[in-house]
Amino acid sequence: MLPLSPPTLRKNPYSPYNCLSAFAGNDLLISPELLYQEGFVAKKDIRLISRLPKDKVRYKTVIPYKTTLLKRAFEVFWKKPKPDAFEQFCVDNQPWLEEFSIFAALRKKLGLYLWCRWPSKLRESDREAVKSVKVELHDEIEREKFIQYVLFTQWYSLKHYCNRRGIRLIGDIPFYVAYDSADVWARPEVFKLNSSRRPEYVAGVPPDYFSRTGQLWGNPVYDWNSLKKDDYSWWKQRIAHNLKMFDLVRIDHLRGFVAFWQVPAGVLTAAKGRWVAGPGKDFFDKCFETRFMLGRVIAEDLGHITPTVRHLMERLHLRGMRVLLFAFDGDSLRNPHHPCNHTRNSVVYTGTHDTNTVRGWFDREAGTQQKAYLYKCLGREIAAAAVPAELARLAMNSVAELVIIPMQDVLGLGAEARMNRPGTTKNNWTWRLRSDQITPDKIQKLSSLTQDSRRT
Repeated sequence: MLPLSPPTLRKNPYSPYNCLSAFAGNDLLISPELLYQEGFVAKKDIRLISRLPKDKVRYKTVIPYKTTLLKRAFEVFWKKPKPDAFEQFCVDNQPWLEEFSIFAALRKKLGLYLWCRWPSKLRESDREAVKSVKVELHDEIEREKFIQYVLFTQWYSLKHYCNRRGIRLIGDIPFYVAYDSADVWARPEVFKLNSSRRPEYVAGVPPDYFSRTGQLWGNPVYDWNSLKKDDYSWWKQRIAHNLKMFDLVRIDHLRGFVAFWQVPAGVLTAAKGRWVAGPGKDFFDKCFETRFMLGRVIAEDLGHITPTVRHLMERLHLRGMRVLLFAFDGDSLRNPHHPCNHTRNSVVYTGTHDTNTVRGWFDREAGTQQKAYLYKCLGREIAAAAVPAELARLAMNSVAELVIIPMQDVLGLGAEARMNRPGTTKNNWTWRLRSDQITPDKIQKLSSLTQDSRRT
């Protein structure tokens, strides 16, 4: 699944990869129905849900609705004795919960301005200034803690429900966090910032499959020398947090641990950046102390992958990614995504959140030669409507240890159901799965495919 992180609503709005915190959860994911069941809100408070679109997220409607709903829920919670579970949650999640709650309360009080525009002592998280804020905004800070408590209580209830039924959950750890985040505000030493605490450099990738000028993400890059001196403690906390939340995790942008694309702040495209060495194997040796921990990792190794990155993956026995939408470009003997080149220690996807759906790719992007390669791989020509199911079959029959088929491809949906278009900031992250789309027929076909490919 996509990261559960709260988005900043700036630059790339609603993107879970441009997050306010590496630890906090997105309050938009909180279930109003469960709030009602817990007695935090009245039935009339959740009536709006039935009038919201089922297949698209309307953020401009949902955000103010959820904000008001959570305020009402907190008012009810605050009038009663705090349960032991809440107190324990606050203890177990120190210090990130305290940092994030103070940051979020300040951010709302000061009009959602970037923290670098706050009064100087608050901007620099001066100890005495923060101490005063904790008194002045006590109730607002407690509300932020309550919101995280509710979110994680609902999350772990869902996770335990799934695990009891033999379902494991795969999470996603974004490589970077947003500049406008609690992490950069509270721990500036972790990032490359100037004396004014502005980014000296920002992150991105050079020109690639997705963009001719590269992708300028805009996140501040890490100061790996500083992180190494502290034995990567911030990253250790982050990894432990995610391994508790999920059964397996995909680490985004593995390339960045070996070398990352660093772009001077203020330039217009990522093409003017350069590669800078990352921490490499030392990071994984320190942050993943056991082979079992590494066995719970999927490495996002897409894009410009060098022999050094491949060597690191081999030494650590990390699972890489194979994407079938990339399998029909060029020489099949050299293309790692082609089914004939898959390896056991890998995860094969039909497509990802950054690609088109399979049907959308076939209808709008695949050229004549790509289609010819696809037909050659399948041994016959097929109709467009059959392509998603055939690529799902190719994936399931791969030698790869794991297979991931996005729900859009299980359902055979077109480009209208695409989740994200890299390099763009509009109309992304809005697709929703409707419960009525999961029909008995779809379940039976997926079940049969699973059994036929011996993946039960």
